[in-house]
Amino acid sequence: MKTMQYIKNIVTLKLESALCTGCGLCTEVCPHAVFEISNRKAHIVDIDDCMECGACALNCQFGAIYVKSGVGCATGVINGIINNSEPSCDCSGSSKKNKNICC
Repeated sequence: MKTMQYIKNIVTLKLESALCTGCGLCTEVCPHAVFEISNRKAHIVDIDDCMECGACALNCQFGAIYVKSGVGCATGVINGIINNSEPSCDCSGSSKKNKNICC
């Protein structure tokens, strides 16, 4: 099953393979299964699946992962919860501002 995607080709996620030890923690904490482990290293399966929550980078003890959390879909959902409104990253495209967004 394909996960929802926000806007293509804008994700801030970076993986420095040389620093990766292949511990697999990123695969455990990522809610959208962006990472997989093969040949003892993490690899990004589909970067556009990243919702920039930052769980992977916060849990990588080796500094192999960078993501600028607070700018992606996860923030839209969290802001909706905080503001007591419909939690949404507007992946539906219902907003006029974001009418070209697709999931």
